[in-house]
Amino acid sequence: MTASTSAHPRFAAALAERGLDGVEIRAFSEATRTAAQAAQALGCKLNQIVKSLVFEADKEPILVLMNGASRVDTELVRGELGAARVRRADADTVRAVTGYAIGGVPPFGQVTALRALADRGLLAHDTVWAAAGTAHTVFPLPPATLIAHAGAVIADVAEHGE
Repeated sequence: MTASTSAHPRFAAALAERGLDGVEIRAFSEATRTAAQAAQALGCKLNQIVKSLVFEADKEPILVLMNGASRVDTELVRGELGAARVRRADADTVRAVTGYAIGGVPPFGQVTALRALADRGLLAHDTVWAAAGTAHTVFPLPPATLIAHAGAVIADVAEHGE
């Protein structure tokens, strides 16, 4: 499928703006809201799924891109950003700053430009998969390309011991 036929319209526009409108969008009848659901639907490893997570660093919304098998260490994020406090954003904040519901937030194409971090572990793969703006659609990109289009800074922000 092409981006225009199944991705969220705002995300399809973001792909086109970046010259990525030929990127394959895969749509599933079953939800791919969680990383585990997406990995199962795609038949890929859990750590090949990119979670686009919204946090608040000193009340400023930020985006953290993390592989589906790991959790974000908020203390590492806090240190990376030089923030006093980092916490996970609630669902209303996520929708307000991204324009998407949790489970469908893509790594770019939000309604608000967000400062972004990408965990270095994403670079371990040739291809990663991320939400295409809905809980039923995903798209593949090489991780360096995805991170560049998200405007993310590469950092080590995964919890250790995973």
